[in-house]
Amino acid sequence: MATRSRRTRTSISLTPLIDVVFILLIFFMLASSFRNWHTLHLDVSPPGAADQGVEEEALLVEIGSDALRLAGDVVSLDELDARVRQRLANTPDLEILVQPRADVPLQEVVTVLDRLTAAGASQVSLRTDAHTEHHLEPSRS
Repeated sequence: MATRSRRTRTSISLTPLIDVVFILLIFFMLASSFRNWHTLHLDVSPPGAADQGVEEEALLVEIGSDALRLAGDVVSLDELDARVRQRLANTPDLEILVQPRADVPLQEVVTVLDRLTAAGASQVSLRTDAHTEHHLEPSRS
């Protein structure tokens, strides 16, 4: 047993590993884009601050927990998209007022805003009501 060969320990250099990690870090920093590609531009007006003349000409989209309404009519997201596209074909600078209820999750509001933007709406305002709270509740999904 005394003639056992002893293993010699070789030291492992971490320099090549650190070099590879550093090169990968630089690669991902240069390959990443920090631009915000998808933004929503909204005008948020306090209650009573909107001009009544503009509000009468605007298209009102109400987002409730039970239904989505366009000018008082209950619609689905696809119907909203089609009707807004049709209205924008006739009036390209049509203002759209989006009024969510206080119990609506924020994700539903963003989904509606995305659909309106995809339909070509450029003047979208978020309307608050005297009965609506000024903060939106985040989605719990």
